[in-house]
Amino acid sequence: MRKLIILLSFFLYGVSLSAQNLEYETKNNIQYYSASVNKSDKYINERCVLDIYYPKNKKDFATIVWFHGGGLTGGNKEIPEALKNKGFAIIGVNYRLSPKAKAEKAIEDAAAAVAWTFNNIANYGGDKSKIFVSGHSAGGYLGMMIGLDKKWLQKENIDANQIAGLIPFSGQCITHFEIRRENGIPEKQPTIDAFAPLFHVRGDAPPLLLITGDRELEMLGRYEENAYMTRMMKLNGHKDTKLYELDGYGHGMTEPAFPLLVNEVNRILKELKK
Repeated sequence: MRKLIILLSFFLYGVSLSAQNLEYETKNNIQYYSASVNKSDKYINERCVLDIYYPKNKKDFATIVWFHGGGLTGGNKEIPEALKNKGFAIIGVNYRLSPKAKAEKAIEDAAAAVAWTFNNIANYGGDKSKIFVSGHSAGGYLGMMIGLDKKWLQKENIDANQIAGLIPFSGQCITHFEIRRENGIPEKQPTIDAFAPLFHVRGDAPPLLLITGDRELEMLGRYEENAYMTRMMKLNGHKDTKLYELDGYGHGMTEPAFPLLVNEVNRILKELKK
């Protein structure tokens, strides 16, 4: 698989959209479920909120929905500094956490947040045909689950193939270890079932860029999971799957990965213009 020259990536990143003279605004703690759902569940009302950072004086901008990591048991929504001032909207999402909720509920929440984006981004000036989904670790897992298993977004009346691109950072491709733990399966016993992105490989999915740390430094077999995902997507006829391995970086590989995310978004946006 590809090993990258990080300096080149940072150069491309730096010359992307940073020269644009844009003003940005942030709105915090927007509930992405309906009022009736929020009233019915105290934890949803408390936890299921998002922040949106967007360019005020630009129309038809692209949006990156960003899911935080934390093993589906911790973490909080964030607007990564490395993604600011690039001409995009960034949406940071909170979702329900295990053990207060079953880990499966985090997937439901991820789908609901992405559906909110499709249904509302035009109100902020964005283009719903330019919505990208990304995140780190558990966040990468959530993005892959809702982007590959179409049932989650179908519940929200959204076709997952409307997503412009999936760009998970060190996402789990087998069944997430927290879901396995809930079912008494040890973290070192790999499982592939309906809660594994690998179970849902398909040739017609949105473009997929998988990014991991160094295979010798990553968590458990995270690189190898992503390598197998890459192979199986291609065998299923997917023509736009790529895997990047970041030499010298472990599981916390977000810093060098952010430029690759921005480059991939810009690449796909150029393709959409053709």
